[in-house]
Amino acid sequence: MDEIRIKHTEKCEEIGRFLGELDDPLECMIMVDALQRLCIDYHFEDKITTLLNNHYGRLKSTDHHNLGLHDIALHFRLLRQADYFVPTEIFDIFKDKEGQFKKELSEDIRGLMSLYEASHLGMEGEDTLEQAHYFTHKHLGDAKMSTTLQPELARAVSDTLEYPYHKNLARFKAKHYDLSLHGTYGWVSPVKELARMDFNMVRSLCQQELLQFFRWWRELGLSQELKFARDQPLKWYLWSITALPDPKYSQLRTELTKPISLVYIIDDIFDVGGTLEELTLFTTAVNRWETTSIEELPEYMKICFKALDDITNEISDKVLEEHGWNPIGTLRKAWGSLCDAFLIEAKWFASKLVPKSKEYLENGVISSGVPLVLAHLFFLLGQGLNKECVYYVEGNPALISCTATILRLWDDLGSAKDEKQGGGHDGSYIECYMKEQEEGGSFQSPQDQVFCMISDSWKKLNRECLSKNHFSPTFKRASLNIARIVPLIYSYNDNQSLPTLVEYINSLLYGSEILQEPLPCSEMGVHPIWIERHLPLEI
Repeated sequence: MDEIRIKHTEKCEEIGRFLGELDDPLECMIMVDALQRLCIDYHFEDKITTLLNNHYGRLKSTDHHNLGLHDIALHFRLLRQADYFVPTEIFDIFKDKEGQFKKELSEDIRGLMSLYEASHLGMEGEDTLEQAHYFTHKHLGDAKMSTTLQPELARAVSDTLEYPYHKNLARFKAKHYDLSLHGTYGWVSPVKELARMDFNMVRSLCQQELLQFFRWWRELGLSQELKFARDQPLKWYLWSITALPDPKYSQLRTELTKPISLVYIIDDIFDVGGTLEELTLFTTAVNRWETTSIEELPEYMKICFKALDDITNEISDKVLEEHGWNPIGTLRKAWGSLCDAFLIEAKWFASKLVPKSKEYLENGVISSGVPLVLAHLFFLLGQGLNKECVYYVEGNPALISCTATILRLWDDLGSAKDEKQGGGHDGSYIECYMKEQEEGGSFQSPQDQVFCMISDSWKKLNRECLSKNHFSPTFKRASLNIARIVPLIYSYNDNQSLPTLVEYINSLLYGSEILQEPLPCSEMGVHPIWIERHLPLEI
């Protein structure tokens, strides 16, 4: 490993020199894009920040009429992803007198791909990007069906349409990224070599983290005590590694996975474990957070509350020690709010009441668990901790609520019902919306309505990431990454399995290898024998 690390460091230094010596603006942006798509950009954060800052200044002061569509669209996307505001008017030079994108652009496949990618960073009211999205989607779809494209370019077009970079996980698609499409630049070979080495190192780290969490989960004993609850440590870990992919957050990921696991367990208590009377008592106990308030609870709820109390105290002590702030009040309040939302859904189900869609979604944003998980993440990161920021987090701001909305709506779109949840006890947004239509609401198919709402939430999320607010870039990226993994978590096929998610797990833990033993998608659990057999104890 020492030899590998030395080679890895040498390769990083070589690529860093390339970044510092490139003169051509387009090649520079192509290289930055390649580093990001191959998930090795974190080694060059300072250099990339300097480059993007220089290009942002140059873009504002340069006459764009001599630049091509691919050039401008790539600059636009990379800069907006880095929280630089680039106005959509930059694309006006590609429109005709009627304000439509010029027809001859349909022949520029690379330009169309870049513009399609850029269109996903739109905000509310940006009609140009909405127009660009439909224009590029149509012409790229036509190009994909033609027989004139080279096979490599045809695959790239298909991948672009199905997995636009901004709304998907870079690590999931990294192995499919074809650097040769951009030509034979001198930096291509060392970048490929670094990506291979880096992937192997990160993969080993992920395997160790998963094994560490798996052992913690088994020692906690909740899976043995609460037989009705889901036992899915791998699935829970995926949320953490997706939110914070940088290797330097290894320990933080392990800590974050603990409250994520309890969100699932408590959700199952409300869905399949407890009576309405027991759930009311449990919610009261969590809101009071007093030892005496759990005496009336059944034994399995007492066990769960003890685990919840221990984990909350452990994380609060860690944040206090490392960042000088005790978040226990905010975290307890967040757990109380989550249980309140779960209880509301349980009462709806028990009374067979179908709420108004707006009321359902407002409650569903909280019951998604996203506000609670991001609150834990905010404190564990320790970035910008002060009274004003903490108050802001407690208010469930748009950066958090938009991510939660995306998760809730995607979950409700899913055709699958978890095997251990007996048919889904808490209804869905679609059910609420359809009932309103029957009562005289405006007609639109439920699926179209939900996809429109997801699109709107993404636009609001994009705006929040560009806005000057209380959150650090790391926290913003984590919120984006949670929204990005949502389709993988909830896209069930006709066989009630998750092939895309399994592919992501393989790409994360095994590279191009295939799991030797099929992983049960319905549970996303990990058997002890499987863990010991497949995950090495050492790098």
